[in-house]
Amino acid sequence: MTRIIRYQGAIIRDHHILLIKHTEHAGRSYWVIPGGGIEPDETEEECVQREMQEETCLHVQVQHLLLDEPGILGGVYQRRKTYLCHILHGEPQPGYEPEAEASSVYGITEVGWFDLQQPTTWNDQIVADSITYPQLQQIQAALGYVVAEKIVKSD
Repeated sequence: MTRIIRYQGAIIRDHHILLIKHTEHAGRSYWVIPGGGIEPDETEEECVQREMQEETCLHVQVQHLLLDEPGILGGVYQRRKTYLCHILHGEPQPGYEPEAEASSVYGITEVGWFDLQQPTTWNDQIVADSITYPQLQQIQAALGYVVAEKIVKSD
């Protein structure tokens, strides 16, 4: 299914960004910025707030639009809008995917904080991810952090 815009929330606390881990029922997993599609009669801000509640169990305040970019070529969404968010209340924990089409493929299994000032602490799974890693670099740039260079970790 092709959608027009993915609305994401960059939830920031103490220079850390909150990501969620999708684990496919086949076993593959990957970290993403929480977000999704807009519902009928919903504003962009309401969409971001709802998605953050569903996926991270957090009530957030949407500060402002941080990034407005084209989607990934061949991806589900044609455009991606990332909003800066701050936590109003709640503790982050894995939420759920309410859409049957998505929940039949994966579940949200973890949440994690990733230091925007210290990208060398990001795990190998994020560093190798061709979607999330560049998005984190773009968020770093938009927020005025030094942008992570491609990290090569040795075993």
